[in-house]
Amino acid sequence: MTTHQNPQSAASSPDGSATQPFLSLHTTVVLLTALVIGLVIGGLTFLTGAPVAAAVIAGLTSAGASTPALRTLIQ
Repeated sequence: MTTHQNPQSAASSPDGSATQPFLSLHTTVVLLTALVIGLVIGGLTFLTGAPVAAAVIAGLTSAGASTPALRTLIQ
């Protein structure tokens, strides 16, 4: 005698209720792309001989400024 159990889906918790993802795929792609842009701009600013604080500010500014643009461009 064999019993068949239904496998749980990956999106359900152990108690059987469905869970929501923390971030949507769109939000994750936008934020990761903004992070890469910020790291690149910050790194290039540092390589020009600017102080580390200026490179950090340039990276943060570029990441923050690119987020709204990326939100509308990536759909």
